[in-house]
Amino acid sequence: MSKVFLLIATATIFTSTSAYQFPPLPSLSTSLLTPEARQLLSTPDIKWSGAEFSWPCGTTKALLKNSGKFIPKNIIATRAQISRDNVFFAMPRYRKGVPATLVKTKLKRGACSVSFEPFPCWTMQEEGKCSALQSVVDIVLDGSDILWALDTGVVGTLEDDPVQYCPPKILAFNVKNGKLSKTITFDGLINKNSRLQYLAVDYGRDGRPFVYVSDAAARAIIVYDVQASRGYRVMLPKAVSEGCGKKDVLYLTLTRKSCGTSTLFFTYLCSKKLFSIQTDYLRDGRTNGKIEDVGSKLEKMVIIGTDNGCAIFFRHEGHPEVYRWDTNTPFQQANFKPVYRSDSCQLATHAVADYRHSRMRVLESNFPDYIQGKVGCGAVQQLTVMEGCF
Repeated sequence: MSKVFLLIATATIFTSTSAYQFPPLPSLSTSLLTPEARQLLSTPDIKWSGAEFSWPCGTTKALLKNSGKFIPKNIIATRAQISRDNVFFAMPRYRKGVPATLVKTKLKRGACSVSFEPFPCWTMQEEGKCSALQSVVDIVLDGSDILWALDTGVVGTLEDDPVQYCPPKILAFNVKNGKLSKTITFDGLINKNSRLQYLAVDYGRDGRPFVYVSDAAARAIIVYDVQASRGYRVMLPKAVSEGCGKKDVLYLTLTRKSCGTSTLFFTYLCSKKLFSIQTDYLRDGRTNGKIEDVGSKLEKMVIIGTDNGCAIFFRHEGHPEVYRWDTNTPFQQANFKPVYRSDSCQLATHAVADYRHSRMRVLESNFPDYIQGKVGCGAVQQLTVMEGCF
C-alpha cells in the first residue's frame, strides 16, 4: 500500500471543534410494547413519491418545470441525516430535472405529504456554478452540528451525456444557521477517472476534524486533515478488490468505541471480504501494514450505516432485510442480527440515528426501479422507524 501526501490551500475558515462522542441509542425491543405502540413505531414517519418543494413563488415552479429543470419522477433521496426534528436528504442529480441536490424537511410522523426546502438556500443549488452544489451523493452530520456534503460535480450520471460541471468537493454547513463553514477540494488527490462515493467524518482526540472519502475507481481512500488543509491518498491492497471484474461500489463506514478509538470499515460490493483500519493510523499517516482482513462475506454486502457507535447496519444486494453487526464480535453470520424488513419490499439505502426520539431510522425506496427508469410518476420513498432489538 502506498500514499501520496500533498498540501492544499483553501480560502475558507473552519472553526476548531472539541472532541466529542455521540450519545448511545438505547436498546428497545418492540416485543415489549403494546400493540398500539408497535403500530405507531411501524408507521413511516414520512413517505412521498417523486418530490415537491417549497418554492419562492408559483412562477418559479412553472419556469423550472417548463424548462425541464424540475421533473419529479427523476428525483430520489439516497442518503439522510437527522438533527432534532429536521431531516436532511442528499438527492443526487442522476438525471436532469433535480432542482435541489441537498434539501431538508421536518420529521412528522404519519405525514400525508412532504415538502422540501433547499439547504442552505436556492442559490447554493445552481447547476454549473462551482461554488454551489452540483450533485451530492453522501452527507454526514457530526456531533457539532456540522453537515458535510460530498459533491461529485457530475450531473446526469444516468443520462446518455453526463456533464462534469465542476471538480469534486466537500462543503461543510452549520445546520443551525446554514452558514458555510468549510470547502474542501481534492487537487492532486484524484484523477479524471476517480469516482468518489462515500464519506466519513472523524475527530481526533485533540478535536481536529478529518474526513475520509472512498474513490472506487482508484481503489483508494482519501484522508483529509481539515484544520491543516492537507490530505493524502491511501492506495488499498489488491486483495481489497479480489473477486471484482470491475471495481463497482467502495463502501466505507466509521465505528466508534466509548474509549474514543474509531475504526474505518470498507469493502467493495463485488469483493469477497471486509477490511478495516484504525483511524489513529489514518490521521497520523502510518498506514503501511495496518489494514486488517475482517472476514469473508457470504453474499454481496450493502453497508447502509452505523449507530455512531460500534454497530454496522447492512443488507445483502437485492434483499430488503437489514442486519445489525456489533463490531466487537467476530464477523460471522451468527452475529448478524435481523432488525428490519420493509413490508413493501423497498430497499434501504441509509440507516440513520435519530437522537431526539432515541431511535434508528431507515431511508428506503424502490431504487432499482429508479435506476431502470421504471418509477412511473416518481420513486416511492420513506423514512421509517427501524424495528427490532438494536
